Amino acid sequence: MIEKHIVLEDIDPVVFYGVNNTNLQMIKALFPKLRIVARGNVIKVIGDEEEMCAFEEAITTIEKHCLTFNRLNEEDILGLTKGKSPYQAHVGDAIVFNVSGKPITPRSENQRKLVKAFSENDMIFAVGPAGSGKTYTAIALAVRALKQKEIKKIILSRPAVEAGEKLGFLPGDMKEKIDPYLQPLYDALQDMIPAAKLKEYMDLNIIQIAPLAFMRGRTLNDAVVILDEAQNTTTQQIKMFLTRMGMNTKMIITGDLTQIDLPHSQTSGLLQAMGILKKVKGIAFVELNKKDIVRHKLVTRIVDAYEKFETKQKKEKLQNE
Repeated sequence: MIEKHIVLEDIDPVVFYGVNNTNLQMIKALFPKLRIVARGNVIKVIGDEEEMCAFEEAITTIEKHCLTFNRLNEEDILGLTKGKSPYQAHVGDAIVFNVSGKPITPRSENQRKLVKAFSENDMIFAVGPAGSGKTYTAIALAVRALKQKEIKKIILSRPAVEAGEKLGFLPGDMKEKIDPYLQPLYDALQDMIPAAKLKEYMDLNIIQIAPLAFMRGRTLNDAVVILDEAQNTTTQQIKMFLTRMGMNTKMIITGDLTQIDLPHSQTSGLLQAMGILKKVKGIAFVELNKKDIVRHKLVTRIVDAYEKFETKQKKEKLQNE
């Protein structure tokens, strides 16, 4: 008789054990010679050494499945213990799987270019209109890298600039003051990582979400770093951000050059950086457009209407000069 403790490090124990411990009961039934007790993310196992080896192998396979697909049920467990992955055929070009177990895949040619650019470059500029999937795809790539242990942390940042309105005094501590600006990043993460695991990652600073001002003075190693809404950075801010890059780090800079909320007297840091860095080796530029928009079909029509309006305004301005 031997005793072992197995720690579930990378997955949410709630997903692993199942509702009312149904998954755990199934695992216990498959290994009747072992006494299995689970507490939090630790599984204590007592029993025969040969059976123990088979159990450890099965748990490793089940854990890997759970980490990849964000789901587990009794049917999955039966298949995995027999050497079959029920969802392996659905992997295809999936970047990661969401909390419901559905694949998150690039949904347009330019999104596929972004995925390819991420694998081939350490810094990527992804520019496109609202709803083109640039931020969501970037966060999916970061989550995949974290799950595959290619990096140790994800750092997400945004400049705290209001979209044409003054929010004034915001109550609460620092986190509560800046959270409204960063909510779109939380939304994407909540789609891809189970709630309990996301909270743990954030408590341990494995996933960090911070306004751009908090980047100053840092060197960012072993990370995927995403700067969202970069069109609203100043020229000094984006230079400061880009020079934070450390070893084994990838940076994705996303923005929409049609939604610059800076004062008219200020140049967009994103616009300037794209011009300066255009020919630098190791930096990729991916331009998304209205064909890549994956939100409601009205979003494409709205973007199109505004483009026509702005083109008409420019023509009228030139005629009046």
